[in-house]
Amino acid sequence: MNKKKKTHVPFRLNFLFFVVFLLFAALIMRLGVVQIVYGEDYQKEVNRTENMQVSVSVPRGVIYDREHRVIVDNMAKNAITYTKPKGTKPEEMLELARTLAELIQQDKKRYDKITERDFKDYWILTRPDLADAKLSAEEKKEKKAYDILLDKISEEDLQAIKASDQELEVVSFFREMVAGASLTPKILKKGITNEELAVISEQLASLPNIDITTDWDRDPHITILDSVLGDITSADEGLPADKLDYYLARGYSRDDRVGKSQLEEQYEDVLSGQKKTISNVTDKAGNVLETKVVHDGTSGNDLILSIDFELQAEVEKILEEELLTAKNSGGATFLDRAYVVMLNPMTGEVLSLAGKTLKKDKDKFVRENGQYVVDDHALGTFTSAYTMGSAVKGATVLTGFQKGLIRPGEHIYDRTMYFKGPVKKSSYSTLGSLEDRNALKKSSNVYMFNIALRLMGVSYSPYMSLPLRPAALDEFRSYFHQFGLGVKTGIDLPSESTGYMGTLSNPGLMLDFAIGQFDTYTPLQLAQYVSTIANGGYRLQPQLVREIRQPTNDDTLGAIAKSFEPVVLNKIDMSDEHLARVQEGFRRVMQESGGTATSFFGSAPYNSFNPAGKTGTAQSFIFERKNGKVITHSTYNLTLVGYAPFDKPEVAFSIVVPYLDKDTNPVNKKIGQRILAKYYELKSKNGPAVADPNVIIENDPNLEGETTE
Repeated sequence: MNKKKKTHVPFRLNFLFFVVFLLFAALIMRLGVVQIVYGEDYQKEVNRTENMQVSVSVPRGVIYDREHRVIVDNMAKNAITYTKPKGTKPEEMLELARTLAELIQQDKKRYDKITERDFKDYWILTRPDLADAKLSAEEKKEKKAYDILLDKISEEDLQAIKASDQELEVVSFFREMVAGASLTPKILKKGITNEELAVISEQLASLPNIDITTDWDRDPHITILDSVLGDITSADEGLPADKLDYYLARGYSRDDRVGKSQLEEQYEDVLSGQKKTISNVTDKAGNVLETKVVHDGTSGNDLILSIDFELQAEVEKILEEELLTAKNSGGATFLDRAYVVMLNPMTGEVLSLAGKTLKKDKDKFVRENGQYVVDDHALGTFTSAYTMGSAVKGATVLTGFQKGLIRPGEHIYDRTMYFKGPVKKSSYSTLGSLEDRNALKKSSNVYMFNIALRLMGVSYSPYMSLPLRPAALDEFRSYFHQFGLGVKTGIDLPSESTGYMGTLSNPGLMLDFAIGQFDTYTPLQLAQYVSTIANGGYRLQPQLVREIRQPTNDDTLGAIAKSFEPVVLNKIDMSDEHLARVQEGFRRVMQESGGTATSFFGSAPYNSFNPAGKTGTAQSFIFERKNGKVITHSTYNLTLVGYAPFDKPEVAFSIVVPYLDKDTNPVNKKIGQRILAKYYELKSKNGPAVADPNVIIENDPNLEGETTE
């Protein structure tokens, strides 16, 4: 009898079902854990949006003088910021503002930033019943219902808010929150105290989107050169409206602080640095889920200026003292300003830009404790222009040489010249027979008039008619342009003036041009002109910045990122022989008997500097409005250009003091004495001073003045 074979299929099938059951059980348990324990986290992951990156400003670069002394730095300040999520409701920001107002005290200066619109928006949000009652049923249906409501809110409605310090704090914080861009940190208060820092730190967990950071303020270490250093915008100002598109295209935010004038503006790309980049991960509702620093950013590069801080300070002091002395000495009704520019004529580096003005209020000079109030106006050294008088005669003589109008050593008799009209023109006295070098030494107008006449194609004869030759004036100007007179000097600052070029309405103005009494020039142009003569005929670009340095994390200087070399703008089209004769004429002006500045520079200690230069006096005019009428007052601009030493120049300068009642005040020469002495004193400050800069040699009245008739 055959036995039946036992099968194992049921057992294997049951085992398989059991395994499947265990797997399903594990899967269900895992799904339960995911749903119950991690469900919220995974839901956030599902709801995440793309990363949104924002930029945060970094400290600007530091500005140093040529000796690496700090001129402008940054002052770190603790600050509270608010990062507004997308879609945040005003009610949420209001509640947070109220909480902050209870914890810290807002800077009351911020109250001035609150506008009427800010007050009205706050009033509507905090007084909904009163706001609702302002509008009729029909008005509520209007598309511009909110605007209608704003118009109906009276000053009386807002009075309770404005009278409450507590509400003013809330309004201020609320205003800052609303003004912030989404996902971009907005500073609510800068300069928080240590106590406030501790309080906020303890409460951060309950203050959504509030954080503590370190911000900075621009911190000038000195009070000199203000107008040239320039300013930056505040966070409230943000980007300048006229350059908004320019900055936005370069990755700036609307509330970024940028240079808005002069050096800070000119070197914005260098000083601003690379902004810190933050990545915000948000959910679909706009809530920030995570914040990461993508790039820490780097501070702006540092600037090393060519300016000598000590020299600048001393020149400003000298300029202020001599301006006040001249003003108080009488004969200075309209005198209100003075300027000095000092350059290295061999490199173009700016050693000093100094300008001072007397403060005015409604055309009256302001006094405090009986003294005139003096303001900085270094900006005027390259933005304001004046007739400079005989200081430009070096360019006239060199034009005469180059055009073949005069020969080296040619004598011209200096005496009054008579023209049809009748018109007469002369020097300040009859100077007799003069060759070119002595014509500069004694500042002969007649010598220059003859050069101008020959350029017009005529020779002088008594009572002759003067031809009108505009083309001749254009040619004259083209030679002056070679020295930088009447064209931009190229200084690395914005807003440079080129001066005024007059229209040749009568032929006599051509003669005036030859002696610096027609076109106007800036003090900087005048300094570039004399530097060109001093260095052998090379017009160099004036440079205020000599180096750009990389930033560091301490007080040390970083590596050089860029060094500025001298830039030759042009070489004057004139021979070395002719240039040497003008240089010698300039030396005689200051060192030989009979020179118009010898009484100030020809004796010890000033002759030890071996200076050369040229004085100038130009007639100018002040127009005053009184009782509806314009009254014209004749005044004088006193100028002086120079360089030292004569045989190896290392410093060149120009001095401009406009609008004196008389031409006999030697204020320009006194300033020249003192700044030159101070330059050499500081140069050798580790040893005995070269000269006492306060010593003023008495003026010889027989050598003073160069007026024309």
